[in-house]
Amino acid sequence: MAALTNADRPRRADARALAPAVSAITRRYAVFLLLAVLVVVFSTAEPAFLGLNNFMSVLQAVSVVAILAVGVTISMAVGGFDLSVGAIAASSVVAASYAMVVWRFNAAETVAVVLAFGLAVGLANAFLIVVVGVPDLLATLAMNFLLTGLQLIPTAGRSIATGLILPSGVSANGVFDPNFLAIGRRRLFDVAPLPVLAMLVVAVIAFVLTERTRIGRLFFAVGGNEIAARLAGAPTARLKVLAYAISATLAAFGGVIVAARVGRGDVSSGASLLLDAVAASLIGFAVLAARRPNVFGAVVGAIFVGVLLNGLTMLNVPYYTQDFVKGAVLVGALGLTCGLGRRPA
Repeated sequence: MAALTNADRPRRADARALAPAVSAITRRYAVFLLLAVLVVVFSTAEPAFLGLNNFMSVLQAVSVVAILAVGVTISMAVGGFDLSVGAIAASSVVAASYAMVVWRFNAAETVAVVLAFGLAVGLANAFLIVVVGVPDLLATLAMNFLLTGLQLIPTAGRSIATGLILPSGVSANGVFDPNFLAIGRRRLFDVAPLPVLAMLVVAVIAFVLTERTRIGRLFFAVGGNEIAARLAGAPTARLKVLAYAISATLAAFGGVIVAARVGRGDVSSGASLLLDAVAASLIGFAVLAARRPNVFGAVVGAIFVGVLLNGLTMLNVPYYTQDFVKGAVLVGALGLTCGLGRRPA
């Protein structure tokens, strides 16, 4: 018995030594494992889930959320939080539609105006936060309410389409430029939707900016310790202005894609974009155990949310329970990812 006990001791020691490594690997790849589980469950219940068309549909559905999540992630990198992205995207849908239907702008003019609008909102956010000293959550939440109400005023709360009767009584008979609609509807080689390609381009540029450039390192330095970064010579004010400008401009770009996809200025567009974008950016903290804002994680988070909602829809789960299921899965995913390997104090 003593011989057997002594022989078992190295095995038990090896098991105890292996446990932290297994826990670390599981924590690092937990989001991907959970995503794989979702794919297996949904594809087993509905084989069409794994089809190429459905895969592209998922990516197209999450493209705008991912773009907004990238913007939120950049604002988080400097220690802030942009809660106005959903309202900026929704207002951009209305602004793009108004520009074409009422002002009769073409596609290029409309995109330029909407992106300039987003940049202006981002600079306004930065002014409130950096110059006036309003807390970032309060400033961007106030901007969210302001834009949500502002977008209803030009049309008295009506959605924008050809033949819209303006509050002045004039009929707006402009039409959506086909080149503008192509942004949200055309497919490259009749396979990949342009919004998906736009999401990939934005993600790659933002990843390089935040992970491979001096500006990106300074972003995280400001977010980690703004006072220390300022004492070290970093232009903290300008970096925060840049971060909020990028976040708002990306949100406006997301609104352009939504407007091009639906072909009308629906005042209810973007109602869920903020929460989904924030969820995706927060999931990014758990991807590869980064424990910090990161663009790759935000895009993975958006895809995670998109796969979940698409699968629930294909399984005919009632829409009024989908948010509950999504919340439960996200709580479980984040709890599992962040809790693995932690020991009670």
